[in-house]
Amino acid sequence: MARTTRSKASASAAEASDSKSKSKSTASSNTQSRYTLPAESTKPPIVFVLPKKATKDAKIVSLFHPRYQAPMRYLVCPETGIYEFTGIAAPKSTPRSWFIEHGNADDARSRTGDDSSAYRAYVTNGADLYVATPLDPVFLLLAAFADQSASTKDGKRMFVTIDDHLDSIRDRSPHLSEILRWGKTRTLLESRMAAVCDTVEAGDETMFRFNEEKMVGEMLAKARNICEHGLPKSLEEKHVTKKLEAPLVAVRKEATALSTTQEQEQTTVEVSTPTSGASTPKVESADSQSSVSSTETTTTSASDASTAATSVTEESTTVATDTATTELAPVLLASEEVIKLQRLRGALQFMCAKYLSKEHATLLFAQLKPQQVDFAPLDAYLEKLNTLRQEAAAARSLTDYSRKRPLDEEEAAERAEKKRKKDEADKRKKAGESRGVRDLKKINTTGMKKMSDFFKKK
Repeated sequence: MARTTRSKASASAAEASDSKSKSKSTASSNTQSRYTLPAESTKPPIVFVLPKKATKDAKIVSLFHPRYQAPMRYLVCPETGIYEFTGIAAPKSTPRSWFIEHGNADDARSRTGDDSSAYRAYVTNGADLYVATPLDPVFLLLAAFADQSASTKDGKRMFVTIDDHLDSIRDRSPHLSEILRWGKTRTLLESRMAAVCDTVEAGDETMFRFNEEKMVGEMLAKARNICEHGLPKSLEEKHVTKKLEAPLVAVRKEATALSTTQEQEQTTVEVSTPTSGASTPKVESADSQSSVSSTETTTTSASDASTAATSVTEESTTVATDTATTELAPVLLASEEVIKLQRLRGALQFMCAKYLSKEHATLLFAQLKPQQVDFAPLDAYLEKLNTLRQEAAAARSLTDYSRKRPLDEEEAAERAEKKRKKDEADKRKKAGESRGVRDLKKINTTGMKKMSDFFKKK
């Protein structure tokens, strides 16, 4: 009987375990996704915004960048010209992503759910966006004139073809030879090279010789064109407003307010003369009659004057109230001429920092002549402004010892970047910790010995 009881118990336990395993498998099958995500791609797709006028023959090629001294990606269209890619990234403090879907979405949804590859959708880690903007090819061609040894003989520059000039950067521009075979693209490059070179016709070919004065004139014309159309708000603030901003001083302004109050009071006073009870005797003579009548007349006029109303008017009073206000005003104000010169210099500095090599940037400012543009008023203003800034900083440091040294924008941005990286590293470190490690950190270890104490020599 005991064996039978034990065998029945074991059989019931086996059936219970089988039912639990079946229920778990059923639950896991219900929670399992219908689609399986592929592994993360090492080369994720990139979002580009291309111009509408670019044709289907346009290609993304690698050409040598004169400023960064390395190959960069450009969009070259045989019909419309050359475009550069400008990257637009989301702030790192607020990360975003792109959901990219290829092909026709309606056709993909109409298919069965088992064919997950029909959707061809991607989710990127970042929200970077690259916009193709027009670029003047003259900036790319200037890289060919950095080394003039091949086109120089006995210290004089010679006229050579465009192919000979571009041989110096052909090795660093993988697709340069290919785009030179496109007829319209080659014509465009030759026309833009003529803007900075002297030209001479030699048969069917055009020969070019680099001209520094033409290069300076071309860059100056571009900078003036930028100023006429107006700098972007960010560049205007960085290259113009911040450069010309003078220290502020407190100006005390006094204003006097006059308040006039007129109070007019009228006081009526009645003066009455008491009437005597005795009667006037009658006098028969003419003289007496005339004297009596004159006396009555005098008395009547006096009583009328005494009963007349008298008015008293007070003089108007004036109250003066002094009010003082303090306002902040700049010590020095830039004239319109100085602002235009600073805007022009800022445009030139932006082009040098973005597109020109260091040698050509130095050459550009060295070759500028006063007849082309005279920066003397701007230099005088900046020198005076620098003196005022130094005096203001010295006065502030003498009067306020608790004030810390003011941070520049670059230093503040660098500190913010370091803090952000530290926060990200802490988050990654915390995410990699197990639950047990996090719980152990919460234990109060005050008074406990460290593990190293048990391994010390006694």
